[in-house]
Amino acid sequence: MSSRQLLVFIFRSVFLGLVVAALILLLVPDLRRGAGFGDNWFSSKSPAASRETYYPALSRSAPAVVNIYSVSIENNYYQPRQRTSLGSGVIMTESGYIITCHHVIKDADSIFVALQDNRVAQAQIVGTDQLTDLAVLKVNEDNLHVIPQLEETDLRVGDVVMAIGNPYNLGQTITQGIVSRAGRTGLSNFVDFIQTDAVLNQGNSGGALVDSNGYLVGITNANFQVRDERRGTYIVDGINFAVPYELAKRVMEDIITNGKVTRGQLGFVGEELRGRPGIEVKAVAQNSPAAIAGLQPGDIIMAIDGIRLESASKTLDMIAETQPGTVLEMEISRNARTITMQVTVAELMVPQ
Repeated sequence: MSSRQLLVFIFRSVFLGLVVAALILLLVPDLRRGAGFGDNWFSSKSPAASRETYYPALSRSAPAVVNIYSVSIENNYYQPRQRTSLGSGVIMTESGYIITCHHVIKDADSIFVALQDNRVAQAQIVGTDQLTDLAVLKVNEDNLHVIPQLEETDLRVGDVVMAIGNPYNLGQTITQGIVSRAGRTGLSNFVDFIQTDAVLNQGNSGGALVDSNGYLVGITNANFQVRDERRGTYIVDGINFAVPYELAKRVMEDIITNGKVTRGQLGFVGEELRGRPGIEVKAVAQNSPAAIAGLQPGDIIMAIDGIRLESASKTLDMIAETQPGTVLEMEISRNARTITMQVTVAELMVPQ
């Protein structure tokens, strides 16, 4: 072999080697990162490695959701009978405060909480709020797993959410859906809750609604039910509700501090005007603070304590969150005249 032929042979060998090396690097990305083939390179990868999952989020949140068993004694004509109601709850603080639904523990003689680490504790009722159907319980236990929380959830329609609870006492169960409608978070909000298609069943009430990162966004509450022509009720699939987190936390803090939720009210019904600021008064309750101050149907409330009004719901929230006994100044437009009146906020009384 001549020297020329030898050089051609070496060049071809080097060229082919470079081509093969480039193909291997292209087909095996781990080699580009210096990981090498490894011991298990020729074995198949676990499907979990590339699977999309919410497992990390649930690992942070699910241990904070407890099973609640409310025991009551019913007296009939023959002998007393014990009745147990099923529900769920959410551990909110390291000191043992738990949020659940009022209807879960209503009329209970004793309440037991089953934690996910197999401990069972007896709970005491701190207080309830019927308007939001929430209740706060307290357990005296250490090393509690508190659910992750944000100051503001910034929940949006379309966000993925998961409901965690104990339906039919089957054990902790997760269902998944999206936010169909985001609820308001003010204290005047009695029924405007988060709407979701995440499945809720008996036993889910009081459980957690969490986002895809495991943060609490709501307390699961109820299914949507309608009456048929025979006056029976049935559940509508895909329409379920949860109390917004911000509202639930505010209710909890009021109950812990004061033993109840205190809401202010003026005693009028109003709606916002299209295309211009102000709240038009539609009705005024007799002997209410609004009636005593001189408010009349047809009046347009332009401002309260200097705050210009544009949203009826935000106006009601502002009044509800004002301490009873507070004197507010209202700017009223009546028959093209501006009137200023003083009104004293009263406490909204909830029928027991």
